[in-house]
Amino acid sequence: MKISIIKPGLLSTVQDMGRYRYLSQAVPVSGAMDELAHRIANKAVGNNDNDATIEFAYANASFKAETPILISYSGDGAFLVYDDELMPAEKPLFFAAGSVIRLINNPVGVHTYLAVAGGWDVPDVMESKSTYLTAGFGGFKGRKLQKADVLVSRTILNEVSDKILNQLIERSLTYPNWRISRECLLPEKRQKIRVVLANEICWFDATSILSFLTSNYIIDLRSNRMGYHLAGKPLVKKVKKELLSTAVTPGTIQVTGSGDLVMLMADCQTTGGYPRVAHVAAVDLPLCAQLKPGDMIQFSEISRDEAEELYLEREHDLSLITMAISLKYI
Repeated sequence: MKISIIKPGLLSTVQDMGRYRYLSQAVPVSGAMDELAHRIANKAVGNNDNDATIEFAYANASFKAETPILISYSGDGAFLVYDDELMPAEKPLFFAAGSVIRLINNPVGVHTYLAVAGGWDVPDVMESKSTYLTAGFGGFKGRKLQKADVLVSRTILNEVSDKILNQLIERSLTYPNWRISRECLLPEKRQKIRVVLANEICWFDATSILSFLTSNYIIDLRSNRMGYHLAGKPLVKKVKKELLSTAVTPGTIQVTGSGDLVMLMADCQTTGGYPRVAHVAAVDLPLCAQLKPGDMIQFSEISRDEAEELYLEREHDLSLITMAISLKYI
């Protein structure tokens, strides 16, 4: 299966679930900003969760099917449109060769993930297909997608993907009558971000801690795949300490020297010297990935045990989705 890029959009890269085994060598995790949407797009075409997808930031992009293709998409940044018809998300979509598919704006979020049956075929770099733009490696030639780029899928499909494709072709359907409901896996209040308080929270005075957990923060324009700057009331230290560079990871919330907050995201560095006041619960990182400049959020404290329980519950739900799709087509 093959597509050619007609219009690449603002920032489109190939991503998987990231590279985790090279943090000690200062190589960031990278990977999909919204891991949940990435995984659901893959599940909808019978792929493994870690198969490579295309991550589109916002919309205003388009591509052409150079061969018949089986794709799916998930995420809040864009809608797929074919022949002036809005295509449903989170389900397999079959298009004939020559079809032109556009991505139009979805005002809800930022990132949208395009999966193809078999996964996009790009080389592994350090055990991952994810693009790390700063160093120029991974993904498609280590860079964002450009006009006229041609991407292909792996040629061998697994049993589920093959049966989904054949059923749609036999029945002359663009898509089946089922879909995965990503909304059911997300909390109702998307502006409330659950966090676990971190090591250096005690460095700040009580008023600052209370403010951190009750005030509103605005996503600043200086936000990207490395981290989000948060505009709001600065935090004030009660101790005169400096932190030696220590481990950070996507979801870590740091406090800069001026008291401002930075929420680290997929391409963040592996160590940092700013105090860490909290860490975003893993289940809420997909919410953060869809935040855009001007969006307002508020933090809510939960315990480590609660964060772990929420994570395990979602993983259980995702495993049930995989099982349901497999049982339907095997």
